[in-house]
Amino acid sequence: MKSLKKEDIKQEVFDLYDDYAHNKIDRRQFIEKLSLYAIGGITVTSLLSFITPNYLDNLVVKPDDERIDSKYITYQSPKGGGAIKGLLSKPDNTTTKLPGVVVVHENRGLNPYIEDVGRRTAIEGFISLAPDALSPLGGYPGNDDEGRTMQRQRDRNEMLEDFIAAYNYLKNHKDCNGNIGVVGFCFGGWISNMMAVKIPTLKAAVPFYGGQPSAEDAAKIKAPLLLQFAELDKRVNAGWPDYEKALKENNVEYTAHFYPDVNHGFHNNSTPRYDKKAATLAWERTIAFFKEKLK
Repeated sequence: MKSLKKEDIKQEVFDLYDDYAHNKIDRRQFIEKLSLYAIGGITVTSLLSFITPNYLDNLVVKPDDERIDSKYITYQSPKGGGAIKGLLSKPDNTTTKLPGVVVVHENRGLNPYIEDVGRRTAIEGFISLAPDALSPLGGYPGNDDEGRTMQRQRDRNEMLEDFIAAYNYLKNHKDCNGNIGVVGFCFGGWISNMMAVKIPTLKAAVPFYGGQPSAEDAAKIKAPLLLQFAELDKRVNAGWPDYEKALKENNVEYTAHFYPDVNHGFHNNSTPRYDKKAATLAWERTIAFFKEKLK
């Protein structure tokens, strides 16, 4: 079997995976279409294995990292799903109140990559909370395919309420200074945008390749935005011109970055869509933005 490298994969395969990951096609259709690219010693099995997330080998901050205190907690979401499980992470031996960051997962629940992002955020001097919107259904099931299926069973506006409740949990936490930001990826990018719409006191929002709110909703945003986009992400980017127009018309503070030649999901280091250069720069910008806005 040929050992695959990122440069062996045609852009159409990444686009196909994006359609599958966002429920545009089912698994049977995905496999059928993927077979068209199984040529020249590349098999469907090798393609599927290569493009599937590999979480365990790509954790940046391990769960037992001695620099942080990281544990699961449960909080209440009165308008959403009720009892929500989340990973709460903060620097170890905290002696001062810290700014808070809500970390929002993609469309598949709280998987190991998002937990890792929560821990990475804590390493940088924040108290982070990464909730699992699948909590009412039993939580992230251990694989993304089932996670996507489960998340489709929930109403996205109810899930939005779960993340707003996470904001309130952090706001009232004894180790938090009350200044809260949000960072989210894909579905979590939409949640980040919508939290900026719904929470007047939110201090900062960083949506990574997230869907955009309506012009009417955009007019309600008070928080400064740092918007991270992938140049090859035609699906999400199509909504940007209208969103930017609304932000400008309403004098919303924002900065948008488009990372060249990268795909939707470029920050996720567990898949071949990951782009190290773009992901590193985007994360550096995210942390600097939070340090500026959440003082």
